[in-house]
Amino acid sequence: MPALRLALSTTAVAVLSACSSLAPPAELEQQLAPAATRWHAPQTDVREADAGQPVWQRLNDPLLLQLQAQAESANPSLQQVLARVQQARALSQQAGSAQLPQLNANGMVQRSRPAQPGGSPAQTLSSLSLDSSWEIDLFARVRQQASAAQARLKASELDAQAARLSLAAEVAQAYLNLRSCERLAQIAQADAAATEQLARFAAERLRVGFESAANEALLQAAAANAANLALAQRAECDLAIKGLVALTAMEEGALRQSLQPGAAQLPAIASLGLAVASVPAEALARRPDLAASQQQVMAAWAERGAAEAARYPQLQLSGSISLANLRIGGSSDEGRGWSFGPSLNVPLFDGGARRAQAQGALARYEEALAGHRQSVLQAVREVEEGLVRLDAARAREALAERAAAGYRQSLQATERRWRAGLASAAELEDARRLSLGADSALVQLQREGLSAWVALCRATGAGWDGQAAPLGLKTKEEGRAA
Repeated sequence: MPALRLALSTTAVAVLSACSSLAPPAELEQQLAPAATRWHAPQTDVREADAGQPVWQRLNDPLLLQLQAQAESANPSLQQVLARVQQARALSQQAGSAQLPQLNANGMVQRSRPAQPGGSPAQTLSSLSLDSSWEIDLFARVRQQASAAQARLKASELDAQAARLSLAAEVAQAYLNLRSCERLAQIAQADAAATEQLARFAAERLRVGFESAANEALLQAAAANAANLALAQRAECDLAIKGLVALTAMEEGALRQSLQPGAAQLPAIASLGLAVASVPAEALARRPDLAASQQQVMAAWAERGAAEAARYPQLQLSGSISLANLRIGGSSDEGRGWSFGPSLNVPLFDGGARRAQAQGALARYEEALAGHRQSVLQAVREVEEGLVRLDAARAREALAERAAAGYRQSLQATERRWRAGLASAAELEDARRLSLGADSALVQLQREGLSAWVALCRATGAGWDGQAAPLGLKTKEEGRAA
């Protein structure tokens, strides 16, 4: 009796300790949050009118939204992520079913004739049975496994949202890069046409003796170089279109036709607002990848508890009801039976295998926690860098516009002086290069600012509201249900 009471007491303590491990420790939530309490980069100015506007609509370009929708419906990488969600859902259902009683029906009919001297009548044996079993989850092993599977499912769903947000940002980045490339191609083409005109004018002046051969050769070389740069820029734009084709899975001819009306149009950086919470924990709470990482930590915690619970006894209830009928010739005999009772499996010695499994699960939990902390640090860095780059681009845009306007005026004045014979061809070529460089630098700066804005949207999860897809679109399953 004392030994029995000691065993029962030990079991009760183990049950209480196992049940208490169902919930993660209170300090875990603090460990998952960012350590930073504020941003050190300058905050972005946000107008109240834009605060509730969907982030990609702030670019005021319906074609971009159409391309993002097309990419979401046809991108193979996203389809792979959605398939993994279905796998995780099936595993979660499988783990959850282990908490319920299992019931199986077995039926059998067998006809035979024994090999005996003199012959024997044929025999028909038929039976039907119902078998049930149910594990009494004393130490929450099954519940922990189900909790881990559910957390993995949530993580996979959040990974799908993160993939949608990442794809939308990638399409926006590629689209804006194409528009800036088209703008650069326009500038290069206009410069090539103007330089070609100057070269023809210089050839006429050389023919009548008003221009030296050296100056005429210089302008001819400048015209050839400008045409070369224009061709190279158009090739870059063609490559950018092919990148959009790969992202959206659209037919290239249809894509080029849809892109043509808005060629070389770029939104102003100053018109783009983005609300960024002053507290990093609040700003990063919208990122689906960090939310998925948190769920992975919770899953690892639950799996650690399940591995620990596997070291303790397992109690199972089982029962069976059976019916049998034996027919020999014209006579038959029936039988009924049943069984019910518990079975206890007590681990006594396994060479330390269960202990090693529990230690391994604990190490995987610590790995997941450290990985989440690293993801949070990287997310804070991405937001800080995005804020700095966007603020710098906004501050530099006005200066770059002034520089480009000044160099254009200088080029026009130098060209008038050259036509009047008061400036050399070298001065004209220098003024042309400065003006071309300033115009190109302005477009490059605008592209950098837009790229920083897209990166900041991605870093803060601005395209994801915590529930719906970034674009507000339905999955295939949701669409069929509707």
